[in-house]
Amino acid sequence: MFKAEPKEIIMSNEEHILSTKKSKRFFFSASAADFKKIPGSPIAYWVSDILRNAFLSSRLGDISVAKQGLATGDNEQFLRFWYEVEASNLNFTNENIHVSEVSTLTWVPYSKGGAYRKWYGNNDYIVEWIDGGKKIRAFKDENGNERSRFRASSYYFKPAITWSLTSSGSFGCRHRPKGFVFDINGMSLFPFKVNDTSKILSLLNSKVANAILKILNPTMAFQIGDISSVPGLFPDIVKLSAVGTINQFPQVKLAQIDWDSFETSWDFTSLPLMHHGSRQPTIKATYQELRAHWYKMTTEMQRLEEENNRIFIDAYGLQDELTPEVPLNEITLTCNPHYRYSNSKNADELEVLLLADTMKEFVSYAVGCMFGRYSLDKPGLILANQGETIEDYWKNIRAYQNLPTANCPLPTDSIFPPDADNVIPILDGDWFTDDVSERFRKFLRITFGEEHYEENLKFIEGALGKDIRKYFLKDFYNDHVRRYKKRPIYWLFSSTKGSFNALIYMHRYRSDTVSVVLNYLREFRIKLTTQKNHLEAVSISASASPGEKTKALKEIESLRKMIEELDNYEREILYPLATEQLEIDLDDGVKVNYQKFGPALRKIPGLDTKEE
Repeated sequence: MFKAEPKEIIMSNEEHILSTKKSKRFFFSASAADFKKIPGSPIAYWVSDILRNAFLSSRLGDISVAKQGLATGDNEQFLRFWYEVEASNLNFTNENIHVSEVSTLTWVPYSKGGAYRKWYGNNDYIVEWIDGGKKIRAFKDENGNERSRFRASSYYFKPAITWSLTSSGSFGCRHRPKGFVFDINGMSLFPFKVNDTSKILSLLNSKVANAILKILNPTMAFQIGDISSVPGLFPDIVKLSAVGTINQFPQVKLAQIDWDSFETSWDFTSLPLMHHGSRQPTIKATYQELRAHWYKMTTEMQRLEEENNRIFIDAYGLQDELTPEVPLNEITLTCNPHYRYSNSKNADELEVLLLADTMKEFVSYAVGCMFGRYSLDKPGLILANQGETIEDYWKNIRAYQNLPTANCPLPTDSIFPPDADNVIPILDGDWFTDDVSERFRKFLRITFGEEHYEENLKFIEGALGKDIRKYFLKDFYNDHVRRYKKRPIYWLFSSTKGSFNALIYMHRYRSDTVSVVLNYLREFRIKLTTQKNHLEAVSISASASPGEKTKALKEIESLRKMIEELDNYEREILYPLATEQLEIDLDDGVKVNYQKFGPALRKIPGLDTKEE
């Protein structure tokens, strides 16, 4: 940033004038010729001669080309988040549009801008690309007019530098590897020479470029012409440090490690909390080790960015206008709480939030292992295709362990086998031995040992602010929906007032899954009825104290209401749905499939909002 904005410069000069007893008003002056040095001739009267003259140098448009991309005409129809569809139907290997035209896979990565982030990331979306996007090409409105626009299609799938169209603050751009289609919100710059990628990325993520772009476009909506107009001065030290592949460029490497540490990345393998390098005897000590590692990553990125700023500030001669320092909230790593959360919070508040979210991510990973999406026996995705079964899980694990997969009995010695029927109850009480709370406790014992189990559970519950059962009942699903941007992969069957809840994994859904949920509900109701009968006996027992009778009567009334709630849920919603034996198609996405189940599933506010 500039050391002082124009108003601050005026004020400081006015103070100087007053102190020297001059009476005339100070103002900036610049000639029309000065303005013409800057592309577009913006009326940037405060720009110094040094910065203005920088525009006389060669520009990024001389060594690269910037492009807008695809407009599908209907993002809701053609876009998905990658985790909504079958993993086996994703194609990450296309190198150009001609190769993509002969692929038999449906989906390819789609660059769509996203939140402020530098160096690497914001890889969330995919686009339907059957026969090279034939369906999108043919997309027309009711009058036969083309709705889609295939801009710059010859550049699709090529590696690039990408940025978001709009920014609420500083400009940030990212390396995008090969394999992506891109749109207007994910505009892209393609260096003519591959080896120029690192140095251009370094310049664009510097304070110098940020200052220049504010001159070129103060609206903060960065067009391809703005980026192409940035003057490019590259000192020898930048040219030397940029030698090598972009994937090994230190800032890109750190940002990629950070991005892939979370399960919403398609290159996620396992939680950092589970990595052997971080493991300590307790989960508290493990977290402290991981937190120290994250701090080192953050400060190393800060050091690299400040050195990068220093190099370009010196190259452009802007030492009197810019400083190299980068505040922590602009170090765009998710493991950095100053960036991840509001900058208005103090250090202690940020640490509390980071600890809580890290424990929530541990719980989420545990649930993934319960359903077989992940496994303690193998890194990465396991079951992530439509209708996959427990048998598919074991074949996957055995193949990873170089064991035969055909005609083999299912192993019984797995560290943590997945749930067999794809239904996990979430209830207020120990009604089922395989409910989510009990399975989580087992997962914690297996991953962090029996010796410190109670201490570990207490630490997790302290971070969550409630015991684990209450967290699953009250907060888990909301957190899951938020993590997956209102496109959850685990679906919650829930009765009207939430007395009965059962979680399923959509990739393992079958047409009889609702019937399995119904069986759990009926078994739960039988247990409630048995408990109610027992309490009715207590309420009339001569040996029961008045206090015990009063308590029993209160619980009887509560159980009666719960049983009535379950009766209504079965009769009006769940049983009719089970008889339909609904089919789903993962390619339709969560929005379409989730709403097929109506009030059987927990309502997600905003699920029906139109996709932009």
